[in-house]
Amino acid sequence: MSAFAPFVARHIGPSPAEQEKMLKLLGFSSLDAFIDEVVPSDIRRKDGMAKLPAPLNEADALAALRKLADKNKVFRSLIGQGYYGTVVPPVILRNVLENPGWYTSYTPYQPEISQGRLEALLNFQTMVCDLTAMDIANASLLDEATAAAEAMALAHRQSKAKSNVFLVDQRVHPQTIDVLLTRAGYQGIEISVLDCSGELPDDYFGILVQYPDTHGHVADYRELVEKVHGKDAVVVVATDLLALTILTPPGEWGADIVVGNSQRFGVPLGFGGPHAAFMSTRDSFKRSMPGRLVGISQDSHGKPAYRLALQTREQHIRREKATSNLCTAQALLAIMSGLYAAWHGAEGLRDIGVRVHQLTTQLALSLEKHHFKFTYEHFFDTLHIDVGSRADTIMQRALEAGYNLRRIDANCIGISLDEQSTEAEVKLLIAIFSGRTDDDIKLEKPQAMLPAFAVRRSTYLTHPVFKQYRSETAMMRYLRKLSDWDLALDRTMIPLGSCTMKLNAASEMMPVTWTQFTDIHPFAPLDQSEGYREMFGQLEAMLCEVTGYDAASLQPNSGASGEYAGLLTIRAYHDSRGDSHRDICLIPQSAHGTNPASAAMAGMQVVVVACDEDGDIDIADLLAKAEEHKDRLAAVMVTYPSTHGIFERNIRELCAIIHGYGGQVYLDGANLNAQVGLAAPGHYGSDVSHLNLHKTFAIPHGGGGPGVGPIVVKEHLKPFLPGHSVVPLEHRGGMTVSAAPWGSALVNVIPWMYIRMMGAKGLEQASAVAILNANYIAARLKGTYEVLYSDAGGHVAHECIIDVRPFKDSAGISVDDFAKRLMDYGFHAPTMSFPVPGTLMVEPTESEDLGELDRFCDAMLAIREEIRRVENGEWTHEDNPLVNAPHTMADLTGDWNHCYDRKTAVYPVEGMNPSKYMTPVNRVDNVYGDRHLICTCPSPLDYQ
Repeated sequence: MSAFAPFVARHIGPSPAEQEKMLKLLGFSSLDAFIDEVVPSDIRRKDGMAKLPAPLNEADALAALRKLADKNKVFRSLIGQGYYGTVVPPVILRNVLENPGWYTSYTPYQPEISQGRLEALLNFQTMVCDLTAMDIANASLLDEATAAAEAMALAHRQSKAKSNVFLVDQRVHPQTIDVLLTRAGYQGIEISVLDCSGELPDDYFGILVQYPDTHGHVADYRELVEKVHGKDAVVVVATDLLALTILTPPGEWGADIVVGNSQRFGVPLGFGGPHAAFMSTRDSFKRSMPGRLVGISQDSHGKPAYRLALQTREQHIRREKATSNLCTAQALLAIMSGLYAAWHGAEGLRDIGVRVHQLTTQLALSLEKHHFKFTYEHFFDTLHIDVGSRADTIMQRALEAGYNLRRIDANCIGISLDEQSTEAEVKLLIAIFSGRTDDDIKLEKPQAMLPAFAVRRSTYLTHPVFKQYRSETAMMRYLRKLSDWDLALDRTMIPLGSCTMKLNAASEMMPVTWTQFTDIHPFAPLDQSEGYREMFGQLEAMLCEVTGYDAASLQPNSGASGEYAGLLTIRAYHDSRGDSHRDICLIPQSAHGTNPASAAMAGMQVVVVACDEDGDIDIADLLAKAEEHKDRLAAVMVTYPSTHGIFERNIRELCAIIHGYGGQVYLDGANLNAQVGLAAPGHYGSDVSHLNLHKTFAIPHGGGGPGVGPIVVKEHLKPFLPGHSVVPLEHRGGMTVSAAPWGSALVNVIPWMYIRMMGAKGLEQASAVAILNANYIAARLKGTYEVLYSDAGGHVAHECIIDVRPFKDSAGISVDDFAKRLMDYGFHAPTMSFPVPGTLMVEPTESEDLGELDRFCDAMLAIREEIRRVENGEWTHEDNPLVNAPHTMADLTGDWNHCYDRKTAVYPVEGMNPSKYMTPVNRVDNVYGDRHLICTCPSPLDYQ
């Protein structure tokens, strides 16, 4: 196959001959005949997605995208406002961001095969705790603005003050204020934006301040904190990690919650994202804090092991009562930022911070010599400069020199220096302001411009991990060790139901590191992002054609954020019609945990709809609930194909019922990979969907993020799509859900490449083969295992649920034992206990070939035979390879006291990959980890 061959054949795993073999097992003569049987005829689309452009091969698609990239203008942006230039260390760029061992891994819910990324995330948490001087930090949030909104909600839960008022200082970043206003809107919280240096009202539950603030001022908040705490209210601080290398950290002057963005720690601008936000807080808040939390437990042999801690807080457990609807974090970006700190260490980070501050003082003092006034005496890296009537002239000079500055108002300009700044740049900036040539300019000597209260005296990053990787050789080997501890798509199929772990092609990933995409500030003048915006327009149009909707917004930067944005769009639509009282959301009992959690965040009351014995939504119960709540019905949230992996035959009827009672249909796009080209939600009755671009459209999962969750809507909802006040979006009047106008803009190049290379027929074929692969697995396992749900013809959609519950009674074998034993066979476990407790949900996707499908089936069949040996007494319930799984190299080299041999433990079937993956730890004790919560890097003595 030449380099110019169609991409479809490279993306879809099974060859035509393999597809024919699978179809023969299923009793079909062709793929078309099979799909005709599985997909309901009344929703089957006939238009062939005719508006999609013709498919391109990899070389031509890259060339076409390069033409768009070249339309972007890469200026040097000193706008600041939460986004700064940075240097991505090449050792991290090449070995992490561009390495499929890191970007194709899944969320680390199975800790034994995730020890590498869990350690890297623990480094991130430790870095955040140390720099903010707080007790505990999570493993990242979506962006600074949404982190502030999560902090507001946490403060509301934790505050002893009986109030619904949250105070926000007027010098907080404006995009953060926008997101706070949106989040508060349906939560019964009243936002009061004010000057916190003045008098405060008597009634409030918390306050948010920025440190340094959006104009660069470093204020002394100690007196304010005392005042707020005197009201039993909570202090939230938004801050900058680089500033905290030399500024007194918020934890040392009384902050309760600290949030921010780690972007300037080695993650490119990317026109706004993805970047890892952070939250750190008091230990007493830990059980209410949102987001993932990496902790340290021990394995079955007492060896320290990492795991996700306190998961009972999360949406997949607590649903509408969860601390947040967050399902995706920014794991890959958090890993990069944590490794950036390990690469530089405390001394290196402090040197960067000191150099940035000194250059800023040189700029300030030199501008003062030229009769410019910087508004605030105390600053770190940002100047607020009063230039009077010269603002337009200076801004124009800056543009002519290739620089973007921040226009604050008619008379004031902001400049934020960063890691990339130099003395030569400072001279050029003075020339831009003064009108002189930079050759004539002599810089003032740098001075410390920080008062005593703001000077950091405490140490940070003292753990050995931040000291021992200074040479590139050492860092490269550390990164290799961590990736060797993980199991990702570069090693094996990850058959996770509902998660669609498909190929992330190298050609799709290459543009992510192109300078024309990485080095653009999200608030740069719009004429500098023409290529980006043209690409967005094309992507939105392609997504609409795929789904049958009329308009799209790329702003939501996760699937859960997309759910929330879609529900806000529905609420805004009802409000516009005088139906603000419509606040009931019907949700099937089988729904993803994010659905009820998102509904609760949108201020809706969740009413659960039953499922029948076949796993389908009970239409009679839906009709009864719609009738009961007809005056308040806002929406239904339905996943299609169903969470049980079935194309339900009554989806059109469901949509008609909801519309008949005045509600809107929200169709969760999690399972869209079974529909692309075969059915379109916008054609059969849905009003809005979020799309998981990190599932259906090939953005990698990255160990648990980035995700992108744009929403697509019918025409009547278009006016209510998310808007943005810093960068006004055309025809968008809705609320702001992300800090950047186009959310995680950078990674949208991946789905653009995927759709352009697949084309209409390729996308349709991908969905068909995904369904074929799932049915092949179901057919091979039937008889040995029960496949719980299927349609009238005995078929599933793109995933199937395998019932392993009977073996708990017959042999003492649990679903956990299956998951861990599959690791010995070299596989990531399928989705466990969702949507049915005690079962496995398998989704192979279209990317896996027949050999890999058979290897998985052979493993599952072999495990059944192992269970049989327990059932017949050959192995005991207490000692068998399933309950002891996974097995490590230490098991093989130590004493062996088991009733089965070592070969059975680690090479249970013939023909296993000779480069077999071995877990670095045995089974991790989850209960121990929650009882002995440690969420920062442990002492090296703990590993002895």
